[in-house]
Amino acid sequence: MKPLAFVATLAGALAAAGPVAAQATPPDTTVPVLRDSAAALPTLSGDSTREFSYDRIVAVVGNQPILWTDVQEVMYQRRAARQQIPQDSVAFMRLVAQIVNELIDEGVMVQRATVEKIEVTDDEVTRGVDQQVKRVRDSFKTEQEYRTALRQSGFGTPEEYRRGLVEQAKRQAMMQRLVAKLRQDGKIVPVAVTEQEVTAEFERNKANFPKRPAQVTFRQIIVAPRASEAARATARAKAESLLVEIRRGGNFEQIAKRESMDPGSKDNGGDLGWNRRGNMVPAFDRMMFALQPGQLSPVVETDYGFHIIRVDRVQPAEVKARHILIRPQIDSGDVARARATADTVARQWRSGASFDSLSARYHDKEEQAIIPEPFPRAELPQSYQTAFEGKGVNEVTDPFAIEDPRRGVPKYAVAQITSAVEEGDYTVADLRERIRADLQERRSIRRFLDGLRGETYVSIRLPALPSGN
Repeated sequence: MKPLAFVATLAGALAAAGPVAAQATPPDTTVPVLRDSAAALPTLSGDSTREFSYDRIVAVVGNQPILWTDVQEVMYQRRAARQQIPQDSVAFMRLVAQIVNELIDEGVMVQRATVEKIEVTDDEVTRGVDQQVKRVRDSFKTEQEYRTALRQSGFGTPEEYRRGLVEQAKRQAMMQRLVAKLRQDGKIVPVAVTEQEVTAEFERNKANFPKRPAQVTFRQIIVAPRASEAARATARAKAESLLVEIRRGGNFEQIAKRESMDPGSKDNGGDLGWNRRGNMVPAFDRMMFALQPGQLSPVVETDYGFHIIRVDRVQPAEVKARHILIRPQIDSGDVARARATADTVARQWRSGASFDSLSARYHDKEEQAIIPEPFPRAELPQSYQTAFEGKGVNEVTDPFAIEDPRRGVPKYAVAQITSAVEEGDYTVADLRERIRADLQERRSIRRFLDGLRGETYVSIRLPALPSGN
């Protein structure tokens, strides 16, 4: 059994440290920051040290053992993420007991996922793992520094490190899919949380909250350049020719790598992974769920361009598919027309035209029109920060360019701040719904896990907890 950060695997459940963690990106404990991590883990003294021989079984879940080395690996991950490992034996043993319980939770989840026939292949996680490994490797000047840091952190060779991440990612994906499936089946239901419990949770954690940043909510109309009819016809013809090539025996994956204009899936042979209904734009979604495994779609047009879709696998409520995307070419004239349209939108909006009517007519459906949750000003893209500078609530900005890396040409946004707050301390009102959702998520998952543990053979074989405070 290879461990991973359990809280992060369960449908994004937040750590108990506080609900404002979502305001900033939390440390990725599955991608260790390996610098300055050479200090040895604390060990127990006296008889307790002998209790933890290298291959000691510390717990059993079903027919699977949890070894002391599994616990050590979690500690390596936490230390590499610059989390403090206790030095005194009482606190250390309490941490050991906590980690063992987390690994038991993980074990019962993975075993239930196996019963539910939820599978994850290496191919499904390879891209994400390779990106993680690259981020870690790029933080070192030389390959030797990287290898040394891996050894010092207890992760062995780069090959061992990568294999461990692949296994972790597969287990994490299995648990996430299990939670999603059981929630859809009504087997994981929200737990009621009272106002008093929300307030108490806020009071317990408010000392740990950072300052509330200056925030805004806003709405926007984004005008995207539209290809000419001639460009659309050319793109469709290209897609149709590729479809003929595939039907005559051409390799879908190789053709996707060669021709597809979707940067997110091109290098993986058009692989889109597993998707549930509603994840894709309607025309794509309808076709994807209408296909049988191995079946090719006709050419499908969406706002993204022209698609050829192939479904690889199907399971209840999910489809694993690939696609090839051909986009119509957008030229400088199309971009200029989009800018002129954005000028028209700004002028009409300021003259009293309703947002809803302008949005229905001009807004790019790929983009979010209303940002109702307070968004930190400092985290906005620079183009938004510049456009909002000096603007008050309800003022309409001039059109400004936003990058669209998928197409390589700009779109034009016209925006209106709908509310603004300055930097200050969080109040319970600011965080009430986030705290409530956090508590509901953690408690519903905990109740489900307790039920699973009650149905599974679980034996904890730790020595008695040392006495002390």
